[in-house]
Amino acid sequence: MPNGQTILDINRDLAKKINGEAKQNPKSPYAGKFVGIANGQVVAVVDDLDEMARKLWQAEPDPSKTFFVEASRDYD
Repeated sequence: MPNGQTILDINRDLAKKINGEAKQNPKSPYAGKFVGIANGQVVAVVDDLDEMARKLWQAEPDPSKTFFVEASRDYD
């Protein structure tokens, strides 16, 4: 992993980037969606949180290697 980052760091950085894009551009394909990330890759873009959980588990059964964000949401 680059620069000693953990997979959690990589997933979190990608989630922040996606959320920032969605907040800036309401036409982003991520805007208003749940975006699932596993091992530094987007693996799901869905409307439903239950579907998000299923898709993340299918992509990576180890939850410590997954992350999700509700894009466009203000987390600050």
